[in-house]
Amino acid sequence: MSVRPWRDITRRKSRQIMVGNVPVGGDAPVTVQTMTNTPTSDPRATIDQIRRCEDAGVDIIRVSCPDVESTAALKQIVRASRVPIVADIHFHYKRALEAADAGAACLRINPGNIGSAERVNEVVAAAKANGCAIRIGVNAGSLERDLLEKYGEPCPDALVESALDHIKLLQDRDFHDFKVAVKASDLFLAVAAYQQLAEAVDCPLHLGITEAGGFVGGTVKSAIGIGSLLWYGIGDTIRVSLSAEPEDEVRVGFEILKALGIRNRGVRVVSCPSCARQGFDVIRTVQALEERLQHIRTPMSLSVLGCVVNGPGEARETDIGITGGGNGKHMVYLSGVTDHHVQDADMIEHIVKLVEAKAAEIDAADEAKAA
Repeated sequence: MSVRPWRDITRRKSRQIMVGNVPVGGDAPVTVQTMTNTPTSDPRATIDQIRRCEDAGVDIIRVSCPDVESTAALKQIVRASRVPIVADIHFHYKRALEAADAGAACLRINPGNIGSAERVNEVVAAAKANGCAIRIGVNAGSLERDLLEKYGEPCPDALVESALDHIKLLQDRDFHDFKVAVKASDLFLAVAAYQQLAEAVDCPLHLGITEAGGFVGGTVKSAIGIGSLLWYGIGDTIRVSLSAEPEDEVRVGFEILKALGIRNRGVRVVSCPSCARQGFDVIRTVQALEERLQHIRTPMSLSVLGCVVNGPGEARETDIGITGGGNGKHMVYLSGVTDHHVQDADMIEHIVKLVEAKAAEIDAADEAKAA
């Protein structure tokens, strides 16, 4: 029994696969993915976007390979990327063969959409020869016609049956390095399908609420859907699908994991919604700090509270805290203890320096332990 059992998450036991050098499933950390939206045939633009995602902390990146120009550029993209590359393939089995040869760490396909049994054999053989994993991607928006006719509409049973059919195609060919997604834009449908699939298979599961929407709406839907599944212990890798920049998807993904205590990266900000009691502009301060602290990867906590009602209490639970006071003079807390005051004009720069110093202190302590 843990000290705080209400926080405990019992993770579903899945077998582990490798996507390049990144383990997925088993006891490996839940990984965060995104997908580029530049033309893959333009390697420079795609690599630049990958760099921004790497800076945001992405673990795995998917790129679409709709044509031979894209797979031709893939070798250069794979060489330049610091994280494993997943090649997104639809229908054209030759693109899968080319992507595997170009060094893709994983192929995102639906084996049943590749074509004949001979073509599936070729794709599996290419994946085996090149050490590629495969991600089976079932989507409510592109279910097979026979399943739509059988069930009348996309439903959990239909998504799971589609996934199991695709899984069988791989298992019959003695291929087991695969993960599976059963995505839908309807978060109720997606959650129910993932819950059902989690009971039926032991492979790693890739979570996502597909076509979730814009930054605000899509973040809310994804947090509810993906967050609910992770809370149940389901999920080994996630992608937050937003009509926003890929690096924003990465940041939201990490925020979901941080909120559940599953993975910690960077600064976790505790801040109030602000009211008339605030001693400084909380909203603008938090916006500025989140922007200035994106480069911090060390897990730590920062509380930003506008007044003394909840400020001291929250500060006691965080590494660094600031509570609004009168006359532009605010209290700074270090490791939960009152330490000194700071004036309005110096506050943001001061907090940034404190966070950077604390991060360096934590990193040094971790290195000393590992030595």
